[in-house]
Amino acid sequence: MGSPSGPPFDPDDPDRERRERDRDTEPIPRIGPDDGPGYGTGPGLSDGPSLSDDAGFGDGPAYAGEGRSGRAWVRDPEAGYQPPQISEDELAGLRADASGMAPRRVLPLEDEPSSLVARYLFPTERYRGEWKRHWIHLTTPLLIGIAATFVLGYLAGFLAGQDVGALTTIAVLLWFAVMGWVAWKVADWWYDRFILTNKRVMVVNGIITRRVAMMPLVRVTDMKYEQTPTGRALNYGTFVLESAGQEQALREIKNLPNPNELYLRVVEEMYEPQAVEARLGKEADEAKADDGA
Repeated sequence: MGSPSGPPFDPDDPDRERRERDRDTEPIPRIGPDDGPGYGTGPGLSDGPSLSDDAGFGDGPAYAGEGRSGRAWVRDPEAGYQPPQISEDELAGLRADASGMAPRRVLPLEDEPSSLVARYLFPTERYRGEWKRHWIHLTTPLLIGIAATFVLGYLAGFLAGQDVGALTTIAVLLWFAVMGWVAWKVADWWYDRFILTNKRVMVVNGIITRRVAMMPLVRVTDMKYEQTPTGRALNYGTFVLESAGQEQALREIKNLPNPNELYLRVVEEMYEPQAVEARLGKEADEAKADDGA
């Protein structure tokens, strides 16, 4: 806009107050229908297009489904909120390109939960995946089983040469007991699952005595994972979940595989659930198209 015409402002001008008083008392001319397209030509009024009764208030392009610029907004009478449309460019960073390279690892998961997990999910909950603990979780029982095999095997052979049948039998029974304990630990590892849905994280473990711990995603205030040098080499880590600074059953989960992928999945589910839905829907459509071909 241009600067107003007239002499520059001078605070010491003796006629300044008189000119301002005359200007304030001067009547503003009335605009008639024959005055042309402008607002008028009186003092303080600049030339420009006239205003009509329906200017800016009709069904113009600024308020229609196709805006003059920017994103179009569609009003749905059935719902007060419409989820934003996620573009293909926003999803491109979540999928691998033609060369197979991707910014992060997202391993394919089963579409349906296992029978062990399905019984703990309610109908409106959307399954995101389940993970067994890393095999490193079995290091201690496996080492004990191997050591017991060598030690008790040598002891049983030595006692058999000494013609002490009762002690040999005890050594063999002791070996069976140790191996039974190892088998129990392996079975317990198999039934131990970390579960992620669109609403919560869960840990299910136990064979005879079943334990189920869960935490809603909306209550997770802090989440981190830790990796030792061995964990980085073998790709496992420990997750620590905080909920409003309080102690809870689902706080520390040790020996989870692929901790970086799992961390990104949980964070994405917490902060970008619509991107998850869009990506999974896109993958389902591509799978259907491949099956049809």
